[in-house]
Amino acid sequence: MVQKILMICLGNICRSPIAEVVMVETLAKAKMSDVEVDSAAIGSWHVGNRADPRAISTLKQHDLKCTHIVRQIRKQDFNEFDYIFGMDEENMSELRRLAPKDSKAELLMLGDFGLDKKNRIIEDPYYERGAEGFETAYQQCVVACAAFMKERLQK
Repeated sequence: MVQKILMICLGNICRSPIAEVVMVETLAKAKMSDVEVDSAAIGSWHVGNRADPRAISTLKQHDLKCTHIVRQIRKQDFNEFDYIFGMDEENMSELRRLAPKDSKAELLMLGDFGLDKKNRIIEDPYYERGAEGFETAYQQCVVACAAFMKERLQK
């Protein structure tokens, strides 16, 4: 049975596309082919665009490619996906608000896997100068995605 994971952040141009690519890579390295991964935005500002060039560049520095086109989360995502991950408390609050009553998806904060309590928030690097915040988000995603896979997907 295929399991489906959806990564969410505010605009789907920084953290969630990075998390999507990292999760796909993590699963590929573990030879887990029965999991599909996507990402989406809470807001509609960037729909149809590519990820932030700094996110794409950060992934490229780690030999990873991002071809994602921004989309906004839809009501049906809450029933099509098994796990929907937010990157921070605001994302989680909005996901809980948007989730239909009969939602099948488990809403989780990505940073709750493998990261200590003080580093569990994957901060939005969009308004920062430079790409340091993107690298930080990437490193957090590497740890969290591996921890989630080991804890929840490898049984």
